[in-house]
Amino acid sequence: MAIIDLIATNVVRVPLKSKTKTEVIRELIDVLDKTGKLSDAESAFKAVIARENMGSTGLEKGIAVPHAKTDKVKNLTLAIGIAPEGVDFDSLDGESSKLFFLLLAQPSQSGPHIEALAEIARITRSQSFCRLLVNAKTPEEVVELFKE
Repeated sequence: MAIIDLIATNVVRVPLKSKTKTEVIRELIDVLDKTGKLSDAESAFKAVIARENMGSTGLEKGIAVPHAKTDKVKNLTLAIGIAPEGVDFDSLDGESSKLFFLLLAQPSQSGPHIEALAEIARITRSQSFCRLLVNAKTPEEVVELFKE
């Protein structure tokens, strides 16, 4: 399954209201919960926090990919958040994160989970694409950028 198949305007938050790492995760979990993709938002949130406690998913160049495996989703699920001002996410390079890809998968979906993480890594290698995403003003604009 390609990342674009997981992206729709209802799973994109532009801009994020959150100012902390925990708030970002909560806000993106809430986005997924409102779309009916979670059977238990609190358990899904705790799974992401538990994974985050093992090591930050704040990468480099403003990218963060909080993720977890949980039985609280039926299928591979993605929420995207954009924080143009940046949020401290304990990233590898010490810089603030601006693009957030929250990924959840069933414990039995290791293959698709890893493939999705790899695709996010590939997509975000393009600094010009990331700049376009950070400057997007609406969920529709974000979805359109991924379709191109």
